[in-house]
Amino acid sequence: MNQLTRDDLIAQDEYERQRETYRQSIIDLKRRRRIGVGDKITLVFENRETLRFQVQEMIRVERIVDPQKVQEELDVYNALLPTPGELSATLLIELTDADTMKHWLDLFMGLDHGQKLGLRAGGEVVYGEFEGGHSHETKISAVHFVRFRPTPAMVKALRDQAVRVALSVRHAGYEAEAEVPWAMRQEWLSDLGA
Repeated sequence: MNQLTRDDLIAQDEYERQRETYRQSIIDLKRRRRIGVGDKITLVFENRETLRFQVQEMIRVERIVDPQKVQEELDVYNALLPTPGELSATLLIELTDADTMKHWLDLFMGLDHGQKLGLRAGGEVVYGEFEGGHSHETKISAVHFVRFRPTPAMVKALRDQAVRVALSVRHAGYEAEAEVPWAMRQEWLSDLGA
């Protein structure tokens, strides 16, 4: 996917006028790109439009006008764009109960290392590659950035509605799997240029 540039952004005053309509279109888009794997893990697969919205919102909320600061935001979100042949997602550990939050965060320690988050298409599996810096020995973030690199055979399987495609998490007693719906697979195929 092409990197986002300042030319892709809408001027602040115009963005304010368009924001509600634009926001609704992104909500609809993200609905097709969001999947729960069990009741504690959610993945939102990113593309150019979801990330452009994030940049627009950051500029709006933080009232960024300095061109250098705008470029810094673009650089942060461009790093999350999928490169050719890959899918990119934001992984959220969804914890809302303050009484059990520490327990679950402790349980998820190490989720971002090894073969814990899988994408299966046809007879093949690839594992999510987590961006570093979101955990250390005693603490894990509730937000991670993950990339999947499906093989050519997996991409072919994604195109076939008869083939089962699933995401799974297998880690420290948290075992969950979710079948990937056709609408999401179509989004992925678009991301992969397939």
